[in-house]
Amino acid sequence: MMTLRQTAHPTAGASIVSTVFAVALLAAAPVHAAQIETLAKQAYMIDAQTGTVLLDKDGAVPVPPSSMSKMMTVHMVMDRIKAGRLSLKDEFLVSEKAWRMGGSKMFVELGKKIPVADLLRGVMIQSGNDATVVLAEGISGDEASFAELLNKEAKRMGLKDSHFVNASGWPADGHVMSARDLANLALQTIRDYPELYKIYAEKNFTWHGIRQGNRNPLLYMNIGADGLKTGHTEAAGYGLTASAVRGGRRLILVLNGMSSMRERAQESAKLMEWGFREFNNYTL
Repeated sequence: MMTLRQTAHPTAGASIVSTVFAVALLAAAPVHAAQIETLAKQAYMIDAQTGTVLLDKDGAVPVPPSSMSKMMTVHMVMDRIKAGRLSLKDEFLVSEKAWRMGGSKMFVELGKKIPVADLLRGVMIQSGNDATVVLAEGISGDEASFAELLNKEAKRMGLKDSHFVNASGWPADGHVMSARDLANLALQTIRDYPELYKIYAEKNFTWHGIRQGNRNPLLYMNIGADGLKTGHTEAAGYGLTASAVRGGRRLILVLNGMSSMRERAQESAKLMEWGFREFNNYTL
């Protein structure tokens, strides 16, 4: 399979010649990502089936990923569940550190034990910093040790532009990821944990009597979106790692550095539509 820019089809015979000519050109030179104007400071899009990079705007630049780095914590939990080292029914204790976390919250209760299944939803749907710390402490004992685990896993996965200081993406010097790494992390999550990945598409979750909606704006636009994660800090701006499926094709898009939630929603929808419209996959 190969991702090619979609073109008009003249006659059947000419179409074959045109396709072969395009393949010859691609064999002679590397495929370069296309360009489109976007307000995002970093933008990166790949075709999930072929791995072809469709868009790259400073995609390899390490920047604060804010809550999008929670995807790495989720990846670690999913990996343990798949390996049988952890169960969705296992329970982790809420420490005072987790309970006191600011920002987005699941609203965990101090001293309570919470099932992993609920903690995952607290992270993936509600972006709870408190739930993220509970998972990190439950796996490694403390968040600093868990961050070391994340760095080892990132190296194994080939995430070259990432370094983790904590589990949640809470602002910290040296805590960075590139848009390219976020896209590759999303791709590996989708491929390796298809059943657990479906949680990213759930539109709301209620815990402790508090119902919160999923922050991913694309889930509400009827464009085939089924994940993944938003992020925001003052330093990083507004970001989104998203994936959508249409006509059997899956695209993964990462944007970061936008100025508002509205801008994030508009830019991500625009670029996702562009990716599906301007490119197609052909079996050769």
